[in-house]
Amino acid sequence: MNFENDYQQCFDKILWSTAQLQIKIPKPLLFKITKLIVQTMTGRWRYFHSIEHILAVGGSTDAIEILAALFHDIVYVQVDGSVQFNLTQYLAPFIQEDQEKLYIRKQTELPDDAIFDMVAAVFNCIPGSELSPFAGQNEFLSAVVAAKVLEPCFSPALIVQIAACIEATIPFRSKSESGLSPSDLLYQRLHLINHQFYLQLTDEDIVQTVKRSVRVSNRDVGGFAHPSSAVFLANTWSLMPETNHNLQKSGSYTVRDYRIAIQKMWGFMNFLKPELIFRQFQGEPDDQTYQDLVERAEINLEVSRLYLQSKLAANAILEALSLRLGQDISLAIMMGELPDSGFSLGRLGDSFPSLLNPYQPTTDIEKEVWQLLAIGRSDTTNYDLKNSPLTAFVVEYIGFDGIRQMWQRSQDFFQGIMASEEFLASCNTNMVTLIINEVAKLLENRKTALCRSCKPLHTNFANSYIQD
Repeated sequence: MNFENDYQQCFDKILWSTAQLQIKIPKPLLFKITKLIVQTMTGRWRYFHSIEHILAVGGSTDAIEILAALFHDIVYVQVDGSVQFNLTQYLAPFIQEDQEKLYIRKQTELPDDAIFDMVAAVFNCIPGSELSPFAGQNEFLSAVVAAKVLEPCFSPALIVQIAACIEATIPFRSKSESGLSPSDLLYQRLHLINHQFYLQLTDEDIVQTVKRSVRVSNRDVGGFAHPSSAVFLANTWSLMPETNHNLQKSGSYTVRDYRIAIQKMWGFMNFLKPELIFRQFQGEPDDQTYQDLVERAEINLEVSRLYLQSKLAANAILEALSLRLGQDISLAIMMGELPDSGFSLGRLGDSFPSLLNPYQPTTDIEKEVWQLLAIGRSDTTNYDLKNSPLTAFVVEYIGFDGIRQMWQRSQDFFQGIMASEEFLASCNTNMVTLIINEVAKLLENRKTALCRSCKPLHTNFANSYIQD
């Protein structure tokens, strides 16, 4: 992470965008806005939702899209653990917290503020309503921050257009009961806001605003349609530490911590439908491009589901074995340290035996998942290996059909319906024995290292005793 480089990139984007919009922004304010964005987006929990992400989401050709992207993730309560302190000055007049939930203040408590009223109308938010973390809370609060930060130099019409682009980044929404898409509904609300607040936007202005919002939204979730599933899953692995903070304690998070993170991601991928990911409005994007995005997302989702399911099933064996040692055993104890940890006591899978008749994948999805397990995702994270030697070995031994069967039983184990020993007994005995032997080798390596470090102490103690 390079703060100076991030600062310069963000500063240049704001400077270029304001010049394109013919807005003169005082240098002190420009510095303040840049610092506010960079400090927030480089917070300790930010892995994926970072400066790199917001620069990619904004693109490089449209000033409004760029500015919206710079602010669209500035509030992310689930990642940061709260609203960043430096942002509260912009939100406190309008938002209150009660029993760890955020609410828009009641009408009688809200200040007379047309800018806030416009942003709330863009998001269809009303005074007194609860903000849901899963239905636009972060996006709404980010848009409020953007509006109040930019208010000194930006017209209400421009602020509404920026807020509209941020609203579009609320992800994975279905059509309304009347069959209208989120973009259609945004188009309708913008017409009402334009009339109510005398913004003097033309219909073409509003159409172009919604098209901008579609482009921002599609870039925000563009990773789902990446042509490489290895890159898609690398992005997925970057997301997990943001909401599973224990994973950032490299080398000390537990087997259970790791499983829970994967389990949550599998639940999300299993729920998600490819047609809910990308947007289209009045030919933006064109039909062929839109269809390509949906189809590639469907492939990536299928791959990720089987990949995560396989890792869950294989790691269930490891978790069940870890319970023979204690309740909260670190993954590093069971699998070995990460390569960049500075320790070289071996890793699980270093000496798995070669199987005479390893399973051969039978479908394109299975082949792709096998490659990901054996070779790895596109990037290495600092909390996990890019490949999965244990899961690859289990797949070789019992195949993906065996994985699916074992996964069903693993769910009972995870939920406490099935005891750990009962789960292990239900697995292939020879396979489990081989895994136990591998874990035992790692523990023996630790024992050897421990005893070796003690020998000089015994020698020094003996010499001292003789001298006395």
